[in-house]
Amino acid sequence: MDELGLEQELQHLKGTYQFVADLLVQYSFKLVGAIIIFLLGLWLASKVSKLVSRQFEKHQIDITLSNFVSNFVRILVIIMVAIVALGQLGISVTPMVAAIGAASLGAGLAIQGMLSNYAAGITIIVTRPFVVGNTITVKEVTGVVQDIFLGKTVLTNEEGEHISVPNKHIVGEVLYNSFENKLVETQFTLSYDCDPQQAISSIEAVLKASPQVYQEKACHVGINDFASVGFEVGVRYWVATQRYYQDKYQTNMAIYSSLKQQGINIACPVKEIHLNH
Repeated sequence: MDELGLEQELQHLKGTYQFVADLLVQYSFKLVGAIIIFLLGLWLASKVSKLVSRQFEKHQIDITLSNFVSNFVRILVIIMVAIVALGQLGISVTPMVAAIGAASLGAGLAIQGMLSNYAAGITIIVTRPFVVGNTITVKEVTGVVQDIFLGKTVLTNEEGEHISVPNKHIVGEVLYNSFENKLVETQFTLSYDCDPQQAISSIEAVLKASPQVYQEKACHVGINDFASVGFEVGVRYWVATQRYYQDKYQTNMAIYSSLKQQGINIACPVKEIHLNH
């Protein structure tokens, strides 16, 4: 390598060194300041998140909503601090904010069903139309509330099946809440030869003595309608939702046995056929 080439190489290295030195002098303090701001921001986000959680716990607000809000506040504080830290480095965040906004709009349109479930979940947690352990019926689905999440509510039935109901199908719909119990409605027809008062008293006695029937709510027994072969008796009583079918079947058997012992007959349609010879 000749002297001219060596001199050019030295000049190039000198220029690179000068550029790096100027860069460090110009941005080192800014970089350190940005790092310090970001670390303080992480500490502040943690403190604010814990403060929000304590306030929710103090006012006995649902833990699911508490976790959601505290995490949201923490992320929001971190984003704000990151924007300040980037500004400290002289980086313009305007194009970045615009890009994030556009991406958020597209993502929001893509997951609007999920977001509507989350919004409905927050509404359920805040307004508390039901709590864990209640029996609810919505869109012809009945079960005991096992868990309430932001996106869905999990019900369980007597067979132990788990039914996941999206929260958007609960908020704004007709909702039945019978708490821990469920109503049993039964109708059957007795012959007109029977004494209706005797039959009603017999059924009421069975319901009152039955351990399966929820006694805190009144049972109702009476003449529901009249048919061609007899009068229709309506029976309404409450049982625990978790044993609905089991208790219903046992109670129906007890009612039938009581009526049979007293000679009260359930009417049966009779069709007469006359043959002409």
